[in-house]
Amino acid sequence: MKEQTVSRRARLRVQTSDEIKTIALQLMADGGPGAISLRAIAREMGMTAGAIYSYFATRDDLITTLIGDLYTSAVEAGESARDAVPPTDAGGRIMAWARAMREWALANPEGFRLIYGDPVPGYHPPEDGPGKAAELRACTGLLGLVAAAWPTAQAHRGDDRHYDWADFTPGLVAHAREEFPDLPPAALALTMRVWGRMHGLMALEIYGHLRTLTHDPASVYHDEIRDLITSLGLTL
Repeated sequence: MKEQTVSRRARLRVQTSDEIKTIALQLMADGGPGAISLRAIAREMGMTAGAIYSYFATRDDLITTLIGDLYTSAVEAGESARDAVPPTDAGGRIMAWARAMREWALANPEGFRLIYGDPVPGYHPPEDGPGKAAELRACTGLLGLVAAAWPTAQAHRGDDRHYDWADFTPGLVAHAREEFPDLPPAALALTMRVWGRMHGLMALEIYGHLRTLTHDPASVYHDEIRDLITSLGLTL
């Protein structure tokens, strides 16, 4: 009986924690990232301020957890879609990752904004928080896509300028060289360009800039990624 009681309390705690995070994103949707506060969430939930602080000691703790959860969810969506495509199909894996990330962003617009767009006033992310781990995981995923495409892309893009490791931040260089020791600096630059093309139209769509321009943003995005893949000398 005691174990059942503990288990029930643990489940209730997880449910309450999830509800807190859901309301935080609702507050952000209604009033921007500055609207997220523990006291406002407590009011929405009918909790006392003291009770909500037993779940998250500070607003920044909540934001850190939110970013970690959301970023991990996004990366898992990309990885799952990528891994459903054979490793020999480099172009198909790029398309799968891109489409999955867009679908995730459309399903989680506030999450996308929290990760990639709107800064939370006064928030300073920890150096080794869960968001950082998810960011490195996303970086590894994108680097892996480029690594698989690199032999073909290198031959196809012979006019790219020379890059040196000094062109990039030390932390990024260390991560890239540890995960993919055979990739040159030019591949890291290409990874950034691939990321930019994947996220450019996605960001415009999430922030509503495409709404008055096209009734079919999915096709425009698909064509952009297909053009990206072709520019690397790959096929679908």
